[in-house]
Amino acid sequence: MANQSSPSPIYCVSFNQDNSGFAISWKDSFKIFDSTTGRLCYERAAGAFVIVEMLYSSDLLAIVGAGEQASLSPRRLCLFKTTTGSPLRELNFLTSILAVRMNKKRLVVMLLEKTFVYDLNTLVMLDTIDTVPNPKGLCAFSPCLEACYLAVPASVTKGSVLVYNAMDLQSHSEIDAHRSPLAAIALSSNGMYIATASEQGTLIRVHLVSEATKSFSFRRGTYPSTIYSLSFGPSTELPDILVATSSSGSIHAFSLRLAINQRSKRSTSFLGSVLPDSVSDALDPAHHHVLRNAVSSGIRSYAVVRKIDKLEGSSSPSQFTSVRATVSVITYNGYFQEYTLSINNKNESSWTLEREFNLFSITTTR
Repeated sequence: MANQSSPSPIYCVSFNQDNSGFAISWKDSFKIFDSTTGRLCYERAAGAFVIVEMLYSSDLLAIVGAGEQASLSPRRLCLFKTTTGSPLRELNFLTSILAVRMNKKRLVVMLLEKTFVYDLNTLVMLDTIDTVPNPKGLCAFSPCLEACYLAVPASVTKGSVLVYNAMDLQSHSEIDAHRSPLAAIALSSNGMYIATASEQGTLIRVHLVSEATKSFSFRRGTYPSTIYSLSFGPSTELPDILVATSSSGSIHAFSLRLAINQRSKRSTSFLGSVLPDSVSDALDPAHHHVLRNAVSSGIRSYAVVRKIDKLEGSSSPSQFTSVRATVSVITYNGYFQEYTLSINNKNESSWTLEREFNLFSITTTR
């Protein structure tokens, strides 16, 4: 369990678009790591930053200061080149920047009630989106250019999501996902699926973006808990795994592909045809695989599914004998953990801690 004290709190954590690298920052610097090896790739001791966003494994970063130094305003976005150690371009705003997202074509900058969409290559502003107040900068952005969706809260009183097409520059849909306001949003890497959690944190819902009314629900637990992160496994179609971290200190993994495929089979039966949608949309709790006490309760954490290995079944490409997921976790008290989640053909699962290290203890690139 990563429960040791750290010398200073982490200000931000972010993985790049394919989860091959991640960035962390705290009061006096930020660091870039390779997710596979744990190698420190870049470090800059230049003050406190609240946003450090990577563009895949390139030398381009989007960074925003915490405002603790006069030169690092939270209203200034700096596009920074690690190879030269100097700014490429700066964009200034009237209020604090709450989130930044990038892919190979678009740059998205979120303020409290406005979101700006830029062409990443020219930095020409393409659109401005008026949003509901979003003080946490809650959003999700797909790196896929063919399904380049941005998801943001559409209400402050309920858990509805505005899905915006950042390539076509128009609203795609609005999804009513929860009765309570949103706490977490994630888009699959192919832009086809969106996962949401409300402030209650008891249900995780997955929607097909192209059919906003179609949803599937996983029950995380009975008692309320804050969902810190949601992440789909890498996939060109329906992701195999969805992971979540919560304030309880647990890591939750849901066998998304297997659960939905099994439910689809049941829906063709007589029982499935007579069950109301509100019942049949709830997926089997047997597909919920929990690692308890992975992190001390109340310590914020961020998990991603970096890799999926599966053995396909012989009867159908949609079935598999077993699946093995590599899950990387960063805790806000400064630890990196990597687990292997193995699920066999009987839907029995096991978690194995492969490695763990203190992010503050790595001080030189290697």
